[in-house]
Amino acid sequence: MTRIQVGETMPNFAFDTGYAAGKHLSDYLTGKTVVWVLRYIGCPTCSYTAWLINNRYDEFLAKDAKVLMVMQSDPQHIQDYLGERNIDLKFDIVADTAMEFYKTLDIKPAADMDGLRGARDPEESKKLFAAIKEAGFTHGDYEGDELQLPALFILDDKGVVTYAHYAKDGGDMPSVDDVLAML
Repeated sequence: MTRIQVGETMPNFAFDTGYAAGKHLSDYLTGKTVVWVLRYIGCPTCSYTAWLINNRYDEFLAKDAKVLMVMQSDPQHIQDYLGERNIDLKFDIVADTAMEFYKTLDIKPAADMDGLRGARDPEESKKLFAAIKEAGFTHGDYEGDELQLPALFILDDKGVVTYAHYAKDGGDMPSVDDVLAML
């Protein structure tokens, strides 16, 4: 396993989403595709990120882009978690319980919880967790590898990687604003 680099073609993964079976990455390759790889739907930071993207999804569409989020959750957990919160997602979440995206793309977990937390600014962390709480996100079921680090890729319409980011800790990810600016 080696990490995918800018200029390489993303594998044409086969997967199920939270609501559909038998999809392929190539089904999504029109315009630009943002592949946002997180932990699992019950992770408050991950579900909050999905909610933020969903609230601004028209901005992605205006840039001829779509989002495909990858999580270690099974389809039923995705459906239950979103349904309980009345969230109607405008994009798909890959239900990668076998962790094929993570393994194939060499997205490693942190060594321990300190490595997952990283060196976040305590004040920024407080603001983030307050926003997550205010939005009503709480911890759901644990799935997959609790120490899994995130990653983000932007693909062109042929599946060629135009941007690749492997997080060094759980907070080392571009924001929604950052990604929209890159598009």
